[in-house]
Amino acid sequence: MKKENISRRMVVKSSVFGLLAASIPNVLFAKTIMPITDDQQVPTSNAARYPAIDEVVVSEVVGVSHFDLDRLQVLVNARPELARATWDWGFGDWETAIGAASHVGRKDIVNYLLSKGARPDIFAFSMLGNYSAVKSMIEAIPGVQRIAGPHGISLLQHAKTGLSSDKNSSDEAKKLVQYLESLGDADSTVYPAMDEKENNKYVGDYKYGTGEKEGFSVKVNMRKLITLGKLGKNGGALYKIGDNQFLYQGTTSVKISFVIENDKVLSLTLLEPGLTLTAKKVS
Repeated sequence: MKKENISRRMVVKSSVFGLLAASIPNVLFAKTIMPITDDQQVPTSNAARYPAIDEVVVSEVVGVSHFDLDRLQVLVNARPELARATWDWGFGDWETAIGAASHVGRKDIVNYLLSKGARPDIFAFSMLGNYSAVKSMIEAIPGVQRIAGPHGISLLQHAKTGLSSDKNSSDEAKKLVQYLESLGDADSTVYPAMDEKENNKYVGDYKYGTGEKEGFSVKVNMRKLITLGKLGKNGGALYKIGDNQFLYQGTTSVKISFVIENDKVLSLTLLEPGLTLTAKKVS
């Protein structure tokens, strides 16, 4: 009688069902075993982090949560766990999918994510105009109103965005804005403004290595703030804290300074915990 070859992987997979198999006829159980073929490979793009969900998918979920409900539904309906996706846009600027929808006033996206298991937070409640929930949280944790959301956006700004995005906003939403304003410390820190000429002085590409992507680009965003991103990409806003010195996107542990001679920017130095990196301006 010819012996059948059983791979080690087949044995491992079959053993998962071992206890269950004891009460099921052998022939019936054999039909439930799925052979493992050699062409089943972990995607190379995520091989180092598997079984963590692919970073490309996670970043897309958080990205489209700002503006594209249809695409978000395609991604999250297939995998509801993605409703809790979180992404670091740079230097610890963490943002959840529901956080993304909250700071742009997309109540429809927030409600969809909640229906799929997203974890609500004080910023989502604030944008939704839930006066009772926000007030209760502040009373339970005094000072929590001073904590900034993604990109350094304040709790008060979330409430104002929710109010302005909905013409049918409730009296409770208006009451929430008034309440947060009355606290005096629920809004963002006010940083010195810069004019167009000063902004343009910093704009350009900066290189810190020989690699194609080893550098930064400084640009100006729609809010007329200079930004720092990967080479050729848009990035987070820089907030002025002194002469040629900036904070990145409300991330207080990251500071960027520029070296200037004769009103011309020569380089930038990025200082974060454990790293000091200088990049020369090349364009």
